[in-house]
Amino acid sequence: MAKKNKDQQKREGEFLFGKKNYMIMILGVVVILIGFALMMGGGSDDPAVFNEEIYNFRRIRLAPTVVLLGLAIEVYAIVANPGEKK
Repeated sequence: MAKKNKDQQKREGEFLFGKKNYMIMILGVVVILIGFALMMGGGSDDPAVFNEEIYNFRRIRLAPTVVLLGLAIEVYAIVANPGEKK
């Protein structure tokens, strides 16, 4: 029983993931933010005028694909083996 409590106290100061995992998570967040930035724009200043630019390739195909890629990177960061903890 005492050994179990000692091991639990030792683990309290450790992070759940390794440094590698956190770096991959940061990369995933950056990719997601790039995807959302690609979705911006295309609106019209005058609400009575329709702007066809809102349906271009960048906003309809590229940006959502980049966001999904970022989410896939996040999933990989969670399941990746952190390697040896130092």
